[in-house]
Amino acid sequence: MRRPWIVGVLLAAVLLGACGDPASEPQDAPPPKVPRASVTTQQRAPASPSPTPVKAPSVLYLGDSLAMEAQRVIGQELRRELRATYKSAPYSGTTLCDYLEGTGKRSLVPDADKAAVLVRRERPDFVVLQFWGNAWDYTPCMAGITHDASPGRYFERYAADMKRLTDQISAAGEARIVWVLQGPDPITPDRVRRVNALYEKQAAASGDLVADAGKAVSAAGARYSWVQYLPCTAYEQAHSEYCTQPGRDRTALHRDDDYLHFCLAPTTSTPKPCPVRSPGILRIAQAITQVIRENP
Repeated sequence: MRRPWIVGVLLAAVLLGACGDPASEPQDAPPPKVPRASVTTQQRAPASPSPTPVKAPSVLYLGDSLAMEAQRVIGQELRRELRATYKSAPYSGTTLCDYLEGTGKRSLVPDADKAAVLVRRERPDFVVLQFWGNAWDYTPCMAGITHDASPGRYFERYAADMKRLTDQISAAGEARIVWVLQGPDPITPDRVRRVNALYEKQAAASGDLVADAGKAVSAAGARYSWVQYLPCTAYEQAHSEYCTQPGRDRTALHRDDDYLHFCLAPTTSTPKPCPVRSPGILRIAQAITQVIRENP
């Protein structure tokens, strides 16, 4: 049996590295040809008002190693589906307090990439925040507060940091925050459930949004039960490169040696976007894109 402290140390090492998916998606099929109306029909048909163009959104994407590995695919989906302007600045191993202004040297995020600084500079319509919820003592701004040692203090601090980050982003611009709900954790499943509940509570209090990307990487009817494989979606069946085990109609979300990240390439010591097609990352990207599409 693995001791909890050993798991924590191993996962901490994994979190410091991450791996987006540079492969481009298939281009959309050309629209079908529509028969041209006759002259008589054209003369009698009432003039239709021109549809009001929908403004392409601008999106800022911040987060930890999960965002580091997914950032390229998120950008691809937002640009392809919504023509979005996109900026990402994730840092592996971070948590919410790292993006707060005023943390100075206690933060793993440089001052130039603090959330409020980027909002003032980029003026995004949406700020997408994807954090698994750092639960161990390797980010200085948490001041040694860990989930294992003190769950009550951990959740209290996490909620306070959520409010502070929301307030700083709101003061910096007009962006709406999208809190990304996380997938199952086989080691501390209740922790992720409670972190997600805090995201939903904060979003409701501030009029912001949630994207349940975690549901897209969970089994049907078992939202917080961790799985390595899931049945292929219709999209994955139509694009066999994403249905990693087509004969069994299922696809891999995680590597055998990494239950947290969704990149199917090995984690490296130098954080970078995932270099291979990874179904879990694409599912997360599609869930985030859908929420922004539905809230113009």
